[in-house]
Amino acid sequence: MEPEQLESLMMYSLIGGLIAFMAFIIWDLAKKSKAGRLGTAILFLGLGLCLFAFLAKPLIAWLIETFRGIPA
Repeated sequence: MEPEQLESLMMYSLIGGLIAFMAFIIWDLAKKSKAGRLGTAILFLGLGLCLFAFLAKPLIAWLIETFRGIPA
């Protein structure tokens, strides 16, 4: 395995683990503060938005590269 492949694999697996851990932290924060359904949803929306942005960036880049040559 090439070092670049290992780095890519480790980046996505470790970042995925970090995202899962952050989701657990948000859920635990909502549970300990007795936020209820709406409060939990707001916590996940507000604090989890950066996680969504990290996941959406490669998809948006792929879409831009794919549809760059197609005239509008």
